[in-house]
Amino acid sequence: MRKAKAERRTRETEIEVELDLDGSGEASVDTGIGFFDHMLELFARHSLVDLRVKAKGDLQVDFHHTVEDTGLVMGKALAEALGDRRGIVRYGFASIPMDETLCEASVDLGGRPFLVMISPMKHERAGDFDVKLVEEFFRALSVESRSAIHVRQVYGDEAHHVCEAFFKAYARAMRAAVAFDPRERGVPSSKGVI
Repeated sequence: MRKAKAERRTRETEIEVELDLDGSGEASVDTGIGFFDHMLELFARHSLVDLRVKAKGDLQVDFHHTVEDTGLVMGKALAEALGDRRGIVRYGFASIPMDETLCEASVDLGGRPFLVMISPMKHERAGDFDVKLVEEFFRALSVESRSAIHVRQVYGDEAHHVCEAFFKAYARAMRAAVAFDPRERGVPSSKGVI
């Protein structure tokens, strides 16, 4: 049973996350940020992770605290659900087109947090959502899940499409990385631990 619950309560946010790595892509997401909810729903659908997110944040200040803290709590839940990571594939990659946009994601669940996000659109907006917050989300997720995440915009010029392609590519890469490898007898690392 690769399920987990995690929460975080600060003066800025109150966030609860539940996820099931072996789900069917069901999502119940309410962060108060419509665009971000949409991105998390896309993640659930394309990763086949069942995801429940309930977040309250200081949205009157801006979206940053809610987005970053959601990444932290999702990362914590992901790490817990993975356990010792025994038997998983560990690595995943996906390249996703979204109309004129193409984005790629590579994931390593090997215990070493790192984020690389390459996008000339980092300082653009998709409606009232700063694309830069995508980087903040993935950085927080990387740290708490102890995983390396590399996302790259190959091309594209519409901010909504770029964000959507990033989340879908990450979801598909995660779907591959968390899958069980029937030939893997232990932890997929030459060190013997992750």
